[in-house]
Amino acid sequence: MTILEEKWRPRIVTEGPAVDRAAAHGAAVDLLTALGLDLTVEHLADTPRRMVDALVELTSPPEFELTTFPNDDEYDELVLVEDIPVQSLCEHHLLPFVGVAHVGYLPGARILGLSKFARMVDHHARRPQTQERLTKRIADHLRRELDPRGVGVVIDAQHTCMSLRGARATGSRTLTSALFGQLRDDARSRAEFLDLTRGRR
Repeated sequence: MTILEEKWRPRIVTEGPAVDRAAAHGAAVDLLTALGLDLTVEHLADTPRRMVDALVELTSPPEFELTTFPNDDEYDELVLVEDIPVQSLCEHHLLPFVGVAHVGYLPGARILGLSKFARMVDHHARRPQTQERLTKRIADHLRRELDPRGVGVVIDAQHTCMSLRGARATGSRTLTSALFGQLRDDARSRAEFLDLTRGRR
């Protein structure tokens, strides 16, 4: 791979502490036992391992290459990818929130491979967090990597910490947005982006 290819295909990784599965398994056993579950029952015997596997999967951001291409045709209109699946964890209860993301940008010198929108969303979703932070992280990352004229992200999600416990507000949805550049500062561009994303709800 040449230096030029490396520059325009950066490997997106998230550094963090290594997962200690043995310690996590022991902690899961202790937690479930403390909650009054009998782990000697055949149906529950392997639950601690499954619980750890699930949480590791939900909190391990996948690596990917953020492939971009030169904007040779000087395309200057909105690019919007809608209904990208989002699955993340509420950092306050470690319960899932699930929905869709709509991600758009006004291209500058580079354009982004379309599949990378979904990979970017999935990469940032794999950690405990608030929906507000997730929305802003995706937009910030695209702004840094692409240097576009504008970036917009809208996430529409349902939080099981609201629907399964506490308020038990089944069916309620949370909407968050993060806009930068022309999509924030130019009223017409902002309205176009928000009108298009509203049309999906």
